[in-house]
Amino acid sequence: MKSQIQHIIMGLLLTPGMIFSVHAEDPAKPPVEKPLYSQTQCEGTYPHHLQGLCVDGLGNIFWSFTTELVKTNSAGKVLVKIPVGNHHGDLCYHEGKVFVAVNFGDFNNPKGKADSWVYVYDAEKLLLIAKHQTPEVTFGAGGIACHAGKYIVVGGLPEGVDENYLYEYDSSFKFIKKHVLKSGYTLMGIQTATFADNQWWFGCYGTELLKADVDLNFIAKYDIDCSLGVERVTDKLLLIGRGEKVGNQHTGSVLLAAPDEKLGFVIQK
Repeated sequence: MKSQIQHIIMGLLLTPGMIFSVHAEDPAKPPVEKPLYSQTQCEGTYPHHLQGLCVDGLGNIFWSFTTELVKTNSAGKVLVKIPVGNHHGDLCYHEGKVFVAVNFGDFNNPKGKADSWVYVYDAEKLLLIAKHQTPEVTFGAGGIACHAGKYIVVGGLPEGVDENYLYEYDSSFKFIKKHVLKSGYTLMGIQTATFADNQWWFGCYGTELLKADVDLNFIAKYDIDCSLGVERVTDKLLLIGRGEKVGNQHTGSVLLAAPDEKLGFVIQK
């Protein structure tokens, strides 16, 4: 009886005109997964330029436009937008929260006139839920990334200093260590940061990309721009921030890129 029922069901599935159909899968051709994120234009224009971006892996993108923090879906449609203090810089996402590197003082001042913080926002509605002062970032906190339970804060640099500094904090933002990155001088330090493909990525003005190993030892410098944002999508896919000035307003967008050992990364078409 059981075999007869199965035979009848299969006959219905294969009958022309029925709603259901049976599709044989070719095991030699696994299904191609479409990336959750791709080339995207952020809806709207903003008084200040894009400082960085991050994603939650659920289809949302978070953008920092210096004085406005924005949450969009993967197509760039604004879901939440809030005004924030000048200067909110690069940001990262971790466990339902968005962490932003903030400086209310003077960037790149050799006498250390910065007022550096990490502000923490709830990722759902961008409600401010915590503030952590980071006085160790003496030249101004401008970027942040998270990996393996530690946060790396980056920022400004006085002219002529031939190395960058990376400030490590634990999950409670207790200061752990100041790392020296033997990168040579980069204009105003480091602007953006992320961890992907088992290495750290640091975007700088002047189309310079720095890479370091998992222990924050300098690996390479590339002549390529990710100063407005670099974010991990997967270990083999990145989102790179871009922006344009339209009149006295600014736009933001992202490009999909693949890590490349010789070039740094390659923009995907």
